[in-house]
Amino acid sequence: MAYREEADTIGTVKVPATALWGPQTERSRHNFMTGPLMPLPVIRALLRIKRAAAVANRDLGEIQEQKAQLIIQAVDTLSALDDAKLQQDFPLHVYQTGSGTQTNMNVNEVIAHQTQRLDVTSGVLANDDVNHSQSSNDTFPTAMTITAAVAVHNLLVVVDRLIAEFQKKEMAYQHVVKVGRTHLQDATPLTFGQEISGWVSMLTHDRDYLKTLAPTLLELPIGGTAVGTGLNTAPGFAAAVATQLAADYDLAFTAKTNKFFGLAAHSGLTVVHGALTTLASDLMKIANDIRFLASGPRAGYGELNIPANEPGSSIMPGKVNPTQAEALTMAATRVMGNDVTMTVAASQGNFEMNVYKPILIATFLESTDVLAGTVAGFTTKLVQGLTVNAERMAELVDQSLMLVTALSPHIGYHASAAIAQEAERSGKTLREVALQSGKVTADQFTAWVDPLKMTNVDRQD
Repeated sequence: MAYREEADTIGTVKVPATALWGPQTERSRHNFMTGPLMPLPVIRALLRIKRAAAVANRDLGEIQEQKAQLIIQAVDTLSALDDAKLQQDFPLHVYQTGSGTQTNMNVNEVIAHQTQRLDVTSGVLANDDVNHSQSSNDTFPTAMTITAAVAVHNLLVVVDRLIAEFQKKEMAYQHVVKVGRTHLQDATPLTFGQEISGWVSMLTHDRDYLKTLAPTLLELPIGGTAVGTGLNTAPGFAAAVATQLAADYDLAFTAKTNKFFGLAAHSGLTVVHGALTTLASDLMKIANDIRFLASGPRAGYGELNIPANEPGSSIMPGKVNPTQAEALTMAATRVMGNDVTMTVAASQGNFEMNVYKPILIATFLESTDVLAGTVAGFTTKLVQGLTVNAERMAELVDQSLMLVTALSPHIGYHASAAIAQEAERSGKTLREVALQSGKVTADQFTAWVDPLKMTNVDRQD
């Protein structure tokens, strides 16, 4: 492989001849070789930050017009690349310095070299020009905040689609009666629409929790530079950058935040991830309910029918498995585990800077990515095609001993319990035993033990 030689403050480094990166990236490439690559959304956010910084520095008279314009053009060229092409010049891993310095310099070096492709006489330097008025300590957490905010926004769109699909099912099955279950035992009846309404409310609350907490991800620590004091920045720099980024992303980003907080803590990420974990918990409950209710087709609950998306077994012909539910529940476990990583990483670092920044944002983005992807699949490939087995539901309702609860207000709790217990022992129906007890007439039983009425589905209070 052909190389070129470049120097940094430590010495000379051989860099692949065609690479856009420079010596600091090359050193990191060999010093940190483990784990996933830095997520591309972080890279793209850093590119936008560098562009906004160039504009602000130009307008504030901090760098020359020509250099600023070249940086802007370089960023626009790089930002237009698809992910595969962009990735080629950003080879660094998540497990590197805890400040993300190597990735910040990777971006600085690539932009500087891209300006040379645009103009061989550009004279744009990675540290002095592209990184002007900045430090890795404030640009990297700014990129973290931006990517997290965008990821949450995108996830909310997906969650809204799932809520909408469940609402359709809720209306469609509002009067389809089924057995309720508590403690995994038979309970009084409800309609399937009512059961779904509980799922809808869970997801709606989770969505609202995220919406309430998401604004904390709009506070950008840009302008804090090394330790939060804003050393080497011109007055107005942070506000100018935040204004441009807000326009770029159509999100209400602001630089009006405590910079010492922004560098030393990542409370916004951790509190929002807590809401992601809550969402994951509720999604696991819903997915488990559906796959259990769809179990069978002959030896399970058998109340629901789910779409057959692929063969379910390599040995058992005709088997269908709830694979979308399984994928979603696995994603939920990942998010729950990630919450531990987020909590521990956010508690670390020393004095003026948290030094777990790369793992914090990589973990956060993994959680939003796996949730968005599996929720989307669950919505389109399972929930949309979900139907009820009305005959099976009616059969189980008819056999349920807990219908006796409707007799309790009329003949008392203990007399009703005796009827249910005798029906269970004898194998007779509730109706038969109730009439035999002499405490209930046939007309009374028919009037009182009405499964649909017991659900109160049409009650208006």
